[in-house]
Amino acid sequence: MTTNAPELVLAGGMVHTPNGADIADVAVRDGKIVGVGSYPDAARRIDCTGLDVLPGVIDSQVHFREPGLEHKEDLETGSRAAVMGGVTAVFEMPNTSPNTDTVMRVHDKLERAHHRMYCDHAFYVGATAENAEELGELERVPGTAGVKIFMGASTGNLLVAEDAQLARVLAHGRRRVAIHAEDEARMNARKDERIEGDPSSHPVWRDDESAMLATRRILKLAREARRPVHILHVTTPAELELIAQHRDVATCEVTPQHLTLEAEDAYPRLGSYAQMNPPIRSAAHVAGLWHWLRQGVPDVLGSDHAPHTKEEKAKPYPASPSGMPGVQTLLPLMLDHVAKGNMTLERLIDMTSAGVQRVFGLVGKGRIATGYDADFTVVDRKGRFTITEDWVESRCGWSPFTGMELQGRVVGTIVRGHSAMWEGQLANQAQGEPLRFAGAL
Repeated sequence: MTTNAPELVLAGGMVHTPNGADIADVAVRDGKIVGVGSYPDAARRIDCTGLDVLPGVIDSQVHFREPGLEHKEDLETGSRAAVMGGVTAVFEMPNTSPNTDTVMRVHDKLERAHHRMYCDHAFYVGATAENAEELGELERVPGTAGVKIFMGASTGNLLVAEDAQLARVLAHGRRRVAIHAEDEARMNARKDERIEGDPSSHPVWRDDESAMLATRRILKLAREARRPVHILHVTTPAELELIAQHRDVATCEVTPQHLTLEAEDAYPRLGSYAQMNPPIRSAAHVAGLWHWLRQGVPDVLGSDHAPHTKEEKAKPYPASPSGMPGVQTLLPLMLDHVAKGNMTLERLIDMTSAGVQRVFGLVGKGRIATGYDADFTVVDRKGRFTITEDWVESRCGWSPFTGMELQGRVVGTIVRGHSAMWEGQLANQAQGEPLRFAGAL
């Protein structure tokens, strides 16, 4: 073995690079990719024959609930779920208790994550009326994914609902701002649409117009402020059509849940376990989201992983909380959609790696290329498996997709050259590190 041989070689897999897919070896040294080609010598070899080696999957919207809500999830359990599902990096949301809305609280999360999280990570700063003027500095703190705005109330108490407050937030800072776009005034006016004990009334209350009003407002404000925005978990085809006309200021996300679950089946079958914000909508909505996905409008896939305990979800609607786990099922669900012909593997790769890098300015992530971090998601596209509760690593212990048989199995998750998970076995040591961004210090 030569002295400059790689420390690790992923050997003989179908490797997906910016040049396309080809059977090759990927060589790794010091946590970085040092080449794609033929590498017979290595300190360690992983045989990937018959498998696809994808760029590490990045989930840019998760709620891991720490601090304050650890009975639902914490940074360790959430990251275990992530790597079990092939996710190498996550952006975690600020609606914890307390909110992540100061430098001290960002640093607290980074300290909590250090070698407790199995995947790489960044933390959003929550926008409030009180910290608007400080956001330009907060978004530049190393380890921050940027600023998150809740235009409509969801889990937690972060809310910036009025146009004047939103304009103040957008005026301070330069990085892309993530938006939960539901119109608080309309939802407050429609609370009587909720039917006690009937979660199928959730999308009637939080209707299409609640989403469209907020999206239209934030696009106008973003243009006036000359500030890029990223609209999360879009649920209506009309919003995607509108966003397509504003690509200079807006990117957007869709979730596997909204591409997979249909209201007509989900609410009768799952009850409040199907409840999330924005809601699961009709089969016609799902078909419309897929239409715009094939037109190239959504930039990224995020899971909006938002676990609650079974006891909490069992409360009668609307006392039941909104949200469901999803980080572990993001890739398996979408690989199954690829197998069904709903999308290409190339499109899935772009929406979970290079697309995230483009939207957020990630450094060293998002593709299999020399000099990039050695993050890989290794999958068996022909493998079939059934989602079971004992497979779920999230502390909540359930999934809305339990019982689904899927084609496309995650074999391994490699983070900066470390095997975080291989064939269902987690690493002995968590080695996740903070993500780096072009817009941070």
